Amino acid sequence: MTRLTIRPLLAACLLASMGSALAADDHGPEQGMLGFTSSGAAAQKSLEQRFDALLDPADQREWLKQMSSEPNQVGSPHDKANAEFMLAKFKEWGWDAHIETFNVLYPTPKKVALELKGPHPYTAKLHEPAVAGDATSSIKNDVLPPYNVYGGDGDVSAPLVYVNYGMPDDYKDLARRGIDVRGKIVIARYGGGWRGLKPKLAQEHGAVGCLIYSDPHDDGYAEGDTYPQGGWRPEDGVQRGSVADMQQYPGDPLTPGIGSTADAKRLDLKDAKTILKIPVLPISYGDATPLLKSLTGPVAPGGWRGSLPITYHIGPSTAPVHLTVQSDWGQKPVYDVIATLKGSTEPDRWIVRGNHHDGWVFGAWDPLAGNVALLAEAKAIGALYKQGWRPQRTLVYASWDGEEAGLLGSTEWAETHADELKQKAVLYLNSDTNGRGFLEAGGSHSYQHLVNQVAEGVTDPETKGSVLERMRAHVMVSGSAKDAKPEAREFAKLAAAGGDVPIAALGSGSDYSAFLEHLGIASLDLGFGGEDDNGGIYHSAYDSFDHYVRFGDPDFQYGVALSKVAGHIVLRTADASVLPMRISDFSDTFDRYVEELHKLVGDTRKDTEQQHQLLDKHAYALVSDPTRPILPPERDSDVPDIKLAPLDDAARKLKKSAQAFEAAYTQRAAANFNVSAAQQQQINALMGQMEQSLTSASGLPGRPWFQHMVYAPGMLTGYGVKTVPGVREAIEARRWDEASQFAQATAKTLDGYREQLDKLTAMLKKPS
Repeated sequence: MTRLTIRPLLAACLLASMGSALAADDHGPEQGMLGFTSSGAAAQKSLEQRFDALLDPADQREWLKQMSSEPNQVGSPHDKANAEFMLAKFKEWGWDAHIETFNVLYPTPKKVALELKGPHPYTAKLHEPAVAGDATSSIKNDVLPPYNVYGGDGDVSAPLVYVNYGMPDDYKDLARRGIDVRGKIVIARYGGGWRGLKPKLAQEHGAVGCLIYSDPHDDGYAEGDTYPQGGWRPEDGVQRGSVADMQQYPGDPLTPGIGSTADAKRLDLKDAKTILKIPVLPISYGDATPLLKSLTGPVAPGGWRGSLPITYHIGPSTAPVHLTVQSDWGQKPVYDVIATLKGSTEPDRWIVRGNHHDGWVFGAWDPLAGNVALLAEAKAIGALYKQGWRPQRTLVYASWDGEEAGLLGSTEWAETHADELKQKAVLYLNSDTNGRGFLEAGGSHSYQHLVNQVAEGVTDPETKGSVLERMRAHVMVSGSAKDAKPEAREFAKLAAAGGDVPIAALGSGSDYSAFLEHLGIASLDLGFGGEDDNGGIYHSAYDSFDHYVRFGDPDFQYGVALSKVAGHIVLRTADASVLPMRISDFSDTFDRYVEELHKLVGDTRKDTEQQHQLLDKHAYALVSDPTRPILPPERDSDVPDIKLAPLDDAARKLKKSAQAFEAAYTQRAAANFNVSAAQQQQINALMGQMEQSLTSASGLPGRPWFQHMVYAPGMLTGYGVKTVPGVREAIEARRWDEASQFAQATAKTLDGYREQLDKLTAMLKKPS
C-alpha cells in the first residue's frame, strides 16, 4: 500500500543474552552484537557474509520483470501464476512450502461512468492510455478500469462541490462558508489523509457520491517531469485503491476477527461495517479539469488550490454530474505462499517475514520491488541450509495476496492461525515497496537496537558508508530544516546524540497490522526510499517494470540492500541464544508519550480559551469580508480536568521495574553467569510474548479489533499512527470522559506489561 512515515521516538531497550551467557550491554555504539558472545558474533558475521555473497541483483531484476509482466490484481490469472511460480522457487531452494487459499469478498466493476451535463458536457475517459517506452502499458486484457474497491454501488446525478482533501477541517471550512454537501457529489484531491476517509466523511456529511482525483500539485508536473519523460504522474494517470473503512478492521469485510476459511460464518453484505454506501470513483487530473472548471461559487482558499491552470472554485456547480458505479460483489481467491524452515533447538519460536505480491495492475514498485528482495533472502537462506546451517528458531517466509484491497491475505492468515501465532511468533518482519535512498524503519521498540546494529553493518550502495550513517544524516538534515515539524526536530536531536537512530511507530497501510495491532506480536517494517521517483505512478497502470528500471532502483542495488538488512535481522533473531531484544528503555518511551498527552491537554485548553475570547469579542465577525462572508467557527466545549494521573503512576512503576531488571542483569553479567538451557527457554518464551502484554482484549473505543493500547492507526489519519490511541484520540475529539476512562484502562495494560518484566527479573535472579 504505502511506505511508513518516520516519526521520532526514544531509543528502545532491553538487554539480551550473549550466546549461552547473559553479557553486559552498555547501550553504546561500541557494544557487541546483540544476542551473541564475541565468538558467537564472529561466527554470525561469517554467516551473514556468506548470505550476502549469495545475493545477486540480476535475480531480483529477472523476477520483477516476470512477475510484473501482466496484470497482477486479486482474481487475475497472473496473480495465481505468480503464487505458483514462488511456490516452485521456495521448494527448489529447500523450503517446506505451500499455498494457503482464502475466499474473500472482492468486488470488481461491471460498469463505471462519469459525465458532466449542462452547456459544456464532458464524458470522462476513465482509462490510462499506453505511453511510449512502457511495454506493459498497452496491455488491455485482464486490466480492470480505475476504481476504488469497497465503495458502494450507485447511479446518481447531482451538483458538484470541491472539498479540497476532504478531511474534517475542510468540512469545517465549508460550513463557515455556508456550503452544504448534502445531496451533492463531492470531488476531493488525493493527499492530506488516507483515501478511504474522503468518501467516508463525504457519506457522513450527506453526499451521494465521491470523486477522488490526483492534482499535479501533489504528484504530477509540479513535482517533476511526467511519465515517460520523468517519473511523475501523467495527465491520464489514476490512483486506484481501497476505500474500506479499515480503521474498524482490515481483512475480508464479511469475516471480522476470524479467518475467511470455507466454513467461516460470514456477515450479510448489508451488515459489513467497512463497506461504504455511496459510489466512489478515482479519476485523473485530465478528467478532473473539466469538472473543476464547471464549478462556480466562492474561490477556494489559498491552501485549497492545486496546480491546474484554472481558478479553483468550491461550487456547487450549476450543471449536474452523473456518476455510475456498478460492481460484481462476488468472492475471489487470495493465494498466500507460506514457506518454512524448522528451527533446530527452538522450533516453537517463529520469525515471520512477509511482503505482499498482489498489485494494482502490474505493481512493479508496489509491491514487487519488496517481494523480490524477500525472494532473494529466501534463496540465499535456502543455500545456507543446503550447506548444513540450521536456524535455531523456525523461519516462516510469506508472500501475501490481497494486501491492496485491505490487507486481505495477511489478515485472514493471521486470524486463522491466531492462537498458534500468539504462542510461537516472536517477530513479524514486513516490507512492501522499495526504492532508492534511505532506510525507513518502524515498529516495536524492543527491536530498535537490532535494526540499528544491522544497519550499521550494511553498506549503502551510493555513498559506500553504512546504511545507518546515511539514515542518521538524513534525519538530522531533515530535522534541521526551517519548516521541520516539532516531531522531526526531536527525531533529529535524538539521532544527533550519537545513540540509536529512533525507528518510527507503526499505524497501518501494510501487512504488519494484524500481527502487531490485533495479535500483539512484535513487528518491524523496512524499506528504502526518498530518492526514487515512484510516487507519481502509485497504484496506476504505469507502475511497471519499465518505469521502475528508469526511476526506481535501476541496478537493484537497493533491492540487495533491503535483502541484507531484512536478512540479517532474520538470521540474528533466529540464532541468538536469547532473543536480540532491548526493552528496558520502553519506560522512557512511554514517559515521552505521557508527556505528549499532558502537553496536548494543555495546548487544547489554551487554544480553547483563545477561541472563546475571540468569539466573545466578535472578532471573527469583525474580520469577515461582507462580500465573501465567513461564519465564525462553532464554539468548542470547555476542557475539564483530564485524569492522566493513572498513566503517570503506571509509568513511574514501570521505570522502577525496568531499573530492577537492569540491576539483576548487570549482576548476572558481572558474574559471567551461564543460564541453563531450561532457563534460557523460559526467558525466550516470556520475552517473545512481551508485546502481547501491551494489548487489551476489549480493544480501542468503537473498534475492538485493534487491541494494542500503545499504537494504532488513527481514526482520522488512516495510515498515520496514534500513540496511546485510546487517550489521545479521545482528547483530540473532545470526548473528555472517554479520555479519562482510557487513561485508566491503558495504565492497567501497562501494569500488566510491568508484571511480565518483573517475572523476567525474577528469572535472572533465580539460580540456574
